[in-house]
Amino acid sequence: MTSHPRDTPQFYLTAPSPCPYLPGQEERKVFTHLVGRRARDLNEILTQGGFRRSQTIAYRPACETCRACISVRVVVNDFAPSASQRRILARSEDLVGAAEPNRPASEQYALFRRYLDARHGDGGMIDMTVLDYAMMIEDSHVDTHLVAYRRRGPDTAINGRGSGPPVAYCLTDVLADGLSMVYSFYDPAEAHRSLGTFMILDHIARARALGLPYLYLGYWVEGSRKMDYKARFRPQERLMGQGWVRVP
Repeated sequence: MTSHPRDTPQFYLTAPSPCPYLPGQEERKVFTHLVGRRARDLNEILTQGGFRRSQTIAYRPACETCRACISVRVVVNDFAPSASQRRILARSEDLVGAAEPNRPASEQYALFRRYLDARHGDGGMIDMTVLDYAMMIEDSHVDTHLVAYRRRGPDTAINGRGSGPPVAYCLTDVLADGLSMVYSFYDPAEAHRSLGTFMILDHIARARALGLPYLYLGYWVEGSRKMDYKARFRPQERLMGQGWVRVP
């Protein structure tokens, strides 16, 4: 009889469900648990292999008839913002991001609710309670933190932090070869700033400052309007059958 160590990962397959990106398609996912002393190393390996993290679960698509979901990562040192991306950066020069421990707070959840109600009213996360949110933020066995974005204040030049209510947040994993943006949300009243793009640009700068070569953006789906924006951050690498392939 074969036995397995308790921290050996076991993989499971979900039942088919409607695809959130492509009409008429069904999705399935393969997943495993990220727990125990090997969680951080396993998360590193799986992220490099196209998995994403949600709390203590690592997952990737395993659809029977579709291969549209493609993992993408930005090549940090070779990235240069486009003219439109530079305008987005200039539009939010009054914001500063600061890393914080991944501990939930009431002001975070209030912002999260406003974001979901305004941007994803028909999405699968709309019914998340404050307890669900707390688990999303703090239930982790890997190196992760929140980046909080606030307006620059009188002490920003000294402490590197903004002041006042938060404008946006991003839950970010730190890997040996890059940063991985797990989930981000922002104040819908500040939508004119294009904060989703701004946070990606800011994370590219953060990865570069840390000497990390990649920023992992999750899945790009050609033909999905929800995912089109990820193709704008180039050069990037896409995980294909032969491995990571650079797209100039």
